Amino acid sequence: MNHFEVVALILAIAFAVHLIVHWIERFGKKYISSKRSASLSKTLTVAGLIKSITMFALYFGSLGFVLSEFGVSLTAYLASASIFGLAIGFGSQGLVQDLVAGLTLIFTDLIDVGDMVEVSGQSGVVKKIGMRFTVLENSLGSLVAIPNRTISNVTSYPKGYIRCFTDITLSHDIELKAKMEEVVSSVLQDIKGQFPGIFRAPPEHMGCQLSPSGKEFLRIKFRIWPGRGGPLETAFKQEIIQNFKTIDPNYSDWMVSVNYEVA
Repeated sequence: MNHFEVVALILAIAFAVHLIVHWIERFGKKYISSKRSASLSKTLTVAGLIKSITMFALYFGSLGFVLSEFGVSLTAYLASASIFGLAIGFGSQGLVQDLVAGLTLIFTDLIDVGDMVEVSGQSGVVKKIGMRFTVLENSLGSLVAIPNRTISNVTSYPKGYIRCFTDITLSHDIELKAKMEEVVSSVLQDIKGQFPGIFRAPPEHMGCQLSPSGKEFLRIKFRIWPGRGGPLETAFKQEIIQNFKTIDPNYSDWMVSVNYEVA
């Protein structure tokens, strides 16, 4: 075989391998999409890394063999490539850190696709764990890409939300109590319309309850996004207190409390 035939054979083999890897990857993505499994999604991420390494090795080796057919020493080719790779390595330390951190996230099962987490000051549902970035979807529906190397502390919320309980002390007077319950229902509708992005589920009216001291209070349970309880502590609470004071001038601020519980 002459030089051109050898080169054509090398390129044909490289192209055939490329097509095989491409079709395997395509089939894998379709299969994982149908299963919607977090573990399979991680497998796909690792497979993507293996594919990239395979493709690089394939074309790097093919180029070396092609050059050797035209008299270029493979030893010199590998030596020059090593020097070039070393230079790139020094200039892309952040990329290497991202890759190492990404592999750590994948193999330690610290987080999974679909988890509600707080990472690097960002809260959201994990949509993708990549080799360079972890992607979250926040409460506004925006996608936030976080470089893996910046991930230091991870807070996970197993149920996908934070519970928030608002306890509202009611009057013993039957008429005042009825008016207060009407106010709570009205304010609750207002807060749902004003701040829809803070809720993970509709508020739950838990009815009237008695405290250990015998005081009657109304409990509202919210399931909210992490770090999004501000409107409940301010707008919701203050609006209830202001309305209650028009009904009962002796009503005090401490009679409405907002408490959190990690679900």
